Amino acid sequence: MARLIDVYVYKRIRQSIRVLILKRSPEVIYPGQWRMVGGKVRAGEKAYAAGLRELKEETNLIPKLYWTLPSVNTFYDPAADTVRHIPAFAARADRAATIVLNHEHQEYKWIPETDISAYIQWPEQQRLMHLLVSILTDNQLLDEWIIHDQR
Repeated sequence: MARLIDVYVYKRIRQSIRVLILKRSPEVIYPGQWRMVGGKVRAGEKAYAAGLRELKEETNLIPKLYWTLPSVNTFYDPAADTVRHIPAFAARADRAATIVLNHEHQEYKWIPETDISAYIQWPEQQRLMHLLVSILTDNQLLDEWIIHDQR
């Protein structure tokens, strides 16, 4: 069974946090849905390293700050008849960063927290996006969550 990761990309604009959402291409899984960066962990790869790799592959971004969200994306996967526990990471993009989408996505947007539920259909993804914004807004990012090894 594949191990999965989620990466929630954000940037600060003045006093607000914007979250990056990506619209899936018609020919890939979850076609037409707005989602975060995500993907599979390769054999021998650490989950956080898979997140960095997927971030680069899907957006061409290298984060200014990369950290683990203190929660996981959990849901029941009926195709695999299992409960998935997906590590979630946060990646701060430079305000002027240029997004270059790969074939998996056809569009992107930077949205404020108030727009999350209008675009994101999966409740756990909504919850994690709100958690991300809350941690940053309340200045509660702990040093222990920051990932310094970015190989």
